[in-house]
Amino acid sequence: MVFEHIALNVKNIKDIKDWYVDHIGLRVVSEQTEAPFMTFFADSSGRVILELYHRPEEEMTDFKTKHPLTFHMAFVSQDANADKRRLMDKGAGFVEEITKEDGSHLVMLRDPWGMPLQLCHRAEPF
Repeated sequence: MVFEHIALNVKNIKDIKDWYVDHIGLRVVSEQTEAPFMTFFADSSGRVILELYHRPEEEMTDFKTKHPLTFHMAFVSQDANADKRRLMDKGAGFVEEITKEDGSHLVMLRDPWGMPLQLCHRAEPF
């Protein structure tokens, strides 16, 4: 089997959509303009799809209260320091930064809505 998509129930879909398109480089591949506003994003490879939707009657995770290792979205970064500064200038918050023994550089941020976002510059890419 192959991943088709991962989905999250969130508030503020339009703001989140604009931020991830403008600052992470995701692109909208399908968008519903009425409730539940299902919006599908592709990464630059086109092989990973994220769906965001808004169903207020269902539980929504308050990411601000969860440890980032409970859930996070990780993105490949060619320069984690530069991307960290750029995203923090656009409203992301800093959580932690790790340099592993193999030289990999991992930066954990939170997007402006509290969702954990990791920047991964791996010595050996997956």
